[in-house]
Amino acid sequence: MFLIALAASAYAGNKPGLDAKDLSGAKQSLGSLHGKVVVLSFWATWCAPCQEELPRLSKLSQSYAGKEVEFVAVSIDDPKDRGKIPPFVAKNEIATKVWVGPDADILGRFGLGEIVPGTVILDAQGTIVARIMGEAKDADVQTPVDWLLNGRQGAPPAALTKRY
Repeated sequence: MFLIALAASAYAGNKPGLDAKDLSGAKQSLGSLHGKVVVLSFWATWCAPCQEELPRLSKLSQSYAGKEVEFVAVSIDDPKDRGKIPPFVAKNEIATKVWVGPDADILGRFGLGEIVPGTVILDAQGTIVARIMGEAKDADVQTPVDWLLNGRQGAPPAALTKRY
């Protein structure tokens, strides 16, 4: 698999946009989450590591219930495969928001190269503070989220983590 190497600093301060639809077909946008820390996970039903990661991220999201944190799983499945998403979500009891519509090109806009799963953590202003290329571990997500929730106290999290 060919991966695009990107310097972490190239995405510091980056505020990419994202328009998609939820599973009911309603339009959604990243801008609607302004004011919250956002964990944006890009995945696909055909991706085995995604099938492992997404249920874990969904469970992790529950530990942030009541806090200004929003987890969103963004499927990059082709239109012909989108029918597989609702059964996967139901079977795995995914509790996060699930958006569809973007294709694999969206990964580059978020500095994730061409690999899924890929995760970005955005601050309340929509700025990327951390990226995880490959299957994220819980700590990869918790560290930047907790750092943001605690007013950016202490050392900043890694801008880029590679897990492939």
